[in-house]
Amino acid sequence: MTRPGETPHAIDETELQELLEEVRRIEAQSKRLVTDVLSGAYSSVFRGAGIAFDEVREYEEGDDPRRVDWNVTARMGRPFVKKYVDEREQCVIFAVDVGPAMDASFGALSARRIAARVVATLALAAVRNGDKVGAIAFGSEVVRWVPPLRGLGHALRIVRDTLALRAPARGSDPKCALELAARTLRRRAVIFAVSDFVSGTGGASLARCARRHDLIAAWLAGPELAHPPTGLWRVRDPHSGAERELDFGSARVRAFHAEQVEAWRARTRSAFERAGVDRLELAIPRERRPEQISEALLRFFRMRQLRGAKR
Repeated sequence: MTRPGETPHAIDETELQELLEEVRRIEAQSKRLVTDVLSGAYSSVFRGAGIAFDEVREYEEGDDPRRVDWNVTARMGRPFVKKYVDEREQCVIFAVDVGPAMDASFGALSARRIAARVVATLALAAVRNGDKVGAIAFGSEVVRWVPPLRGLGHALRIVRDTLALRAPARGSDPKCALELAARTLRRRAVIFAVSDFVSGTGGASLARCARRHDLIAAWLAGPELAHPPTGLWRVRDPHSGAERELDFGSARVRAFHAEQVEAWRARTRSAFERAGVDRLELAIPRERRPEQISEALLRFFRMRQLRGAKR
C-alpha cells in the first residue's frame, strides 16, 4: 500500500543495480550472522504462546464436537465451533523510518543502511524460524504497508524497501505506523520500530501499541551525537532543507551540543520506559565494524532471556 503523494524513491538503472548488489551483500552478511551467531537466540526469545482462540465459524462436517460454541449455536440457531490457531508461529513486523534524516550521518554507514542490516538479520532469523514477516515504512505518514508473509523472497523485499523508499521531507513520526499496526494486526505480534527517533517516539500511540503487541524500539544513533567532529561544519536539516554553520571547534558550542543531546536521550529513554517498550540501541560506528550488529543483538537477546528467567 502506498499513500497518495508518498511514492518510492525514483532510481535509475545504475542505482537499481547498486541497490540489488547492496541487498545481496546484506543478505549474505545476515545469513552468516543468523547461522553463526544468533542460531537459537531468536527462537528462544520470541516463542509463541501455543494454542489460542482465534474466531467462531459455522460447524463443518468432520469438526471436533468438543469445540462447539453452545452459546453462539443457541443464539444463531445453527451449530458454530471455536477455531484455534497455533501461536508458536510468530508474526514479526518492521516499522521502519524511511524519512530523509535516515540518510544523514558522519558514521561509516548511514542510519538507513544500518537499519537495512538490522531488518535483514532479524527477518532472516524469523524466516528460518518459520515466522511471517511484514513491514510498515513511514515518514510523517505511512509510505507503504507490506502484509506479513513467509519466505526469503518476501523478507528481502522488505530489506529492499528499507533501502529504496523515501518519505517526503516533513519529519518522521512513528505514531502513524504504530496506529496502523494496532488497527490492522488482530493477533499479538512482535514489532520492531526502527528509527533514530529524533523527531519523537510516537506519543500516546507508543503505549497503546505496546499493550497489544511486543513492541521493541531499534534505536539508531550516529556518532555525531556523542562525539561531533571538530571544526567548522555546514549542516543541513534533512526535513526543512535549512542550512547553517556550526563551529564544533568552540568549547561552548560543543558543551551546548552535548547538553542538548543528553537531554534528548533522557526524554527518549523515559518515553520508552513509561510505555513498557524494550530498547535495542545501535550506535552507528565511525569505522565499519561487521560485528557491531551481532554484538547489539546478542546483548538484547541476553537481556530478554535473563528477564524471562526471573519471571
